[in-house]
Amino acid sequence: MEQIEQDADFIALSRQFKLTATELITVLEQKQKTGARTKVLLETVPVHKLADIFVASFEISFEEQLSMLDSVDLKVRLSKATELVERHLQSIRVAEKITQKVEGQLSKSQKEYLLRQQMRAIKEELGDNDDEDDDVAALERKMQDAGMPPNIWKHAQRELRRLKKMQPQQPGYNSSRVYLDLLADLPWQTTSEEVELDLKAAKERLDSDHYGLVKVKQRIIEYLAVRKLKPDARSPVLCFVGPPGVGKTSLASSIAAALGRKFIRISLGGVKDEADIRGHRRTYIGSMPGRLIDGLKKVAVCNPVMLLDEIDKTGSDVRGDPASSLLEVLDPEQNKTFSDHYLNVPFDLSKVIFVATANRAQPIPPPLLDRMEVIELPGYTSEEKRRIAMRHLIPRVLNQHGLNSDFLQFPEAMVKLVIEQYTREAGVRNLERKLAALARAAAVTVAEQEHNGLPLNHPISSPLLDSRISAGGGGGEVEMEVIPMGVNNHEISNVFRITSPLIVNEEMLEKVLGPPKFDDKEAAERVVTPGVSVGLVWTAFGGEVQFVEATATPGKGDLHLTGQLGDVIKESAQIALTWVRARASELNLASAEESNLLEGRDVHIHFPAGAVPKDGPSAGVTLVTSLVSLFSRRRVRSHTAMTGEMTLRGLVLPVGGIKDKVLAAHRYGLKRVILPERNLKDLAEVPSAVLASLEILLAKRMEDVLEQAFEGGCPLKPHSKL
Repeated sequence: MEQIEQDADFIALSRQFKLTATELITVLEQKQKTGARTKVLLETVPVHKLADIFVASFEISFEEQLSMLDSVDLKVRLSKATELVERHLQSIRVAEKITQKVEGQLSKSQKEYLLRQQMRAIKEELGDNDDEDDDVAALERKMQDAGMPPNIWKHAQRELRRLKKMQPQQPGYNSSRVYLDLLADLPWQTTSEEVELDLKAAKERLDSDHYGLVKVKQRIIEYLAVRKLKPDARSPVLCFVGPPGVGKTSLASSIAAALGRKFIRISLGGVKDEADIRGHRRTYIGSMPGRLIDGLKKVAVCNPVMLLDEIDKTGSDVRGDPASSLLEVLDPEQNKTFSDHYLNVPFDLSKVIFVATANRAQPIPPPLLDRMEVIELPGYTSEEKRRIAMRHLIPRVLNQHGLNSDFLQFPEAMVKLVIEQYTREAGVRNLERKLAALARAAAVTVAEQEHNGLPLNHPISSPLLDSRISAGGGGGEVEMEVIPMGVNNHEISNVFRITSPLIVNEEMLEKVLGPPKFDDKEAAERVVTPGVSVGLVWTAFGGEVQFVEATATPGKGDLHLTGQLGDVIKESAQIALTWVRARASELNLASAEESNLLEGRDVHIHFPAGAVPKDGPSAGVTLVTSLVSLFSRRRVRSHTAMTGEMTLRGLVLPVGGIKDKVLAAHRYGLKRVILPERNLKDLAEVPSAVLASLEILLAKRMEDVLEQAFEGGCPLKPHSKL
């Protein structure tokens, strides 16, 4: 040992080993605070024993241990020990670098996580547990009770496991929580308990809620009968098409009541974003499910009656086409697996009964219209309006204004007068407004009586009634002045005396609603000069009467058209003028020498009112009649209206909207209607009471129209036929 200790190589190896060992001890001292005792060993224990002690404390392989024991030579032994100590030191340094790098990348949320974990542990020690875990557990129980299909339950479990690993402060926590809440709230299997279908009771309910509409109610009864025989029958998609105020929306609620199902209404008017139907994708901030899924969540059943209101008023832009999204919704073969972008899992809509409403069928895309059964609801006749007012509108108006039949009564004759002289519409909304104006006037009268302490049969003054004509010429319809209570009766010159109950009469109508706005003399007053004819047109608000005026002025043979006309109606005017010019001699409009009707003059055709856009082919026969009347200087029959498209050869072609047009002629008090012969089949839908009050004349050629349009007919030359 003495000789070896004097060896220069051994001394160098010993010095190198001690330096490496000291460095290792320094590093360990910083980590474990136990390096003091080891430093004592370095100073007291011989080097060859230190090598054994250090190597024994390392985790080395079995082969390295055997190699160490096999090294009898001290130099070799010390060299191997130095190598092992150096390797251990390097591994510790690498681990420190990795730890420092990870700690440097520790984000704020991770630091908060560590702090909250410590806070949670402190609360557990104090017995003050957080409710967060309880909320997640309650959400999991809620999801288990939702009755999800197996594939959707697996998807929900994955989302729930992901939620459990997240902290409430993480960015995606709230969105995942809201998404799982939606999955748990959706009615995957929850249904309304349908009452036993009683067709008689359902028919009575429909009759009590709606007057008329025989065809529509019959279709609903047919559907209920099929449901009774086959409860799982595929539900048709009914689309009620008709003007405003005819009861489309209330019919859908009556279907829900008859079936004992919940009812939800989704308005599609003005919707331009596809996401309103399919929802937003969850990648967007503020994403939410579509209106269909959101509506099902609100009613909490998977088989409600869902009303898609104003389906003809959807638009389209860069955000998509909602009408195209509805193709999947309304297709029974596809809506079993309806895919909402937010939900991202299929949802079964096959149990939902869809009912749609529209004012017009033309704007609805043909593929979407093909998925629905269109049921047209035309306007009401005057008799139907009167009965609707007596059965439904008047009781509702009285109830809304705090009145009853003890205070105000509407005689049927006065209701009929309001219908004929103050409203001219397909529905009954404007009629209800007029009745409400009368009820408000009566409410003012009753309130003044109670304030002044007068008996009901005491003659009183009503400033509202008395000021209608004197102020503004009676032009106010439904405006209400603010009348202070306790008005001095002596200041009112015109005293309106009432008895109990207050009964509506013509004097009250004129004072509250103003002078009559419509009468049966309008057509007779306007068709007083040659060149004016009466046509029938169809609009989204029902049928309307359209006057056509023609006049001739000195000019170069030009045709001028005014009245906001579309391209189709302009072409109809050109066809009409060409036909009249070609038949001028046969119609006795010009002699053989003067065959050119437009020589030295222009023709101007106007369609009042000028502010209303107009288009369509059904004014063809009306235009020809107006031109023939102008050139022949003969007046058209004032109580005769007509509709029909004409060809360049004079054939009268069928048009649409016959029922609405005939009802419009009836509302305007016209007596005779000229229709295309091929529209005879459409008269079956017109109420018999309306047909009984009109003379329906059918025309196959333009000559037939002219024969009926003029007094004494229209004399034609024998060779006028083709």
